[in-house]
Amino acid sequence: MESPRAAAARIRIEPWTDADPALLRQVNTPEMKRHLGGPETERQLLHRHRRYLGFVPSGVGCMYRIVLLPGGEPVGTVGYGTRTWQGATVHEMGWNVLPAHQGRGIAVAATRAAVAAARREARRPHLHAFPGVADPASNAVCRKAGFTLLGETAFEFPPGRPMRSNDWRVDLRADPA
Repeated sequence: MESPRAAAARIRIEPWTDADPALLRQVNTPEMKRHLGGPETERQLLHRHRRYLGFVPSGVGCMYRIVLLPGGEPVGTVGYGTRTWQGATVHEMGWNVLPAHQGRGIAVAATRAAVAAARREARRPHLHAFPGVADPASNAVCRKAGFTLLGETAFEFPPGRPMRSNDWRVDLRADPA
C-alpha cells in the first residue's frame, strides 16, 4: 500500500457539483454498499445528490469528489454533514473509493484533507465516523486519519437499519499532529 503522504500528493478533493450524480452511481454497487445497507434506488441517489449540493462550506457540512492528479479522474467521495447523535447535533464523516483505486492510501489521504477543511469550516467541535464493526478497511481509515476510537455502539444506517458500529471521533479544535 502506498503511504498516505504519497497518496495525498496524487489526489485532490473538490467541492461537490451538479455534475456529480454519475459518481454516486459508480459507488452505488452491492460491493461498495455491503456495509451500508445495500445499493440505493435512483430516487434515493438523486435525493443524496441534492443534499450534497446543499452542503456548503458554511459549517453545516461539505461533500467532495476525490480526484486523481494530474488528470482529475474522479475516484471517490468524502465529506461530512450533520446528524443527531446521542441527543446532540454532530458532524459525521463518510467516504467511498472506487474498487480499482482501493488499497492505495487514497481514502486516508482524502479523509485527512476533508478533516483539515472541517477544521476551518465546521461549526461543531467534533467530527465522528461510524463504520460497521465488520468493516476493517473503513476502521483502518479512521485510525490512520487520526480519529480516536470511542467504542462500539448501536447505530442506524441508513435510518431504520440497525447495525453495530464503531464510534470514531476527531477533535476539530485540537492542533493536528
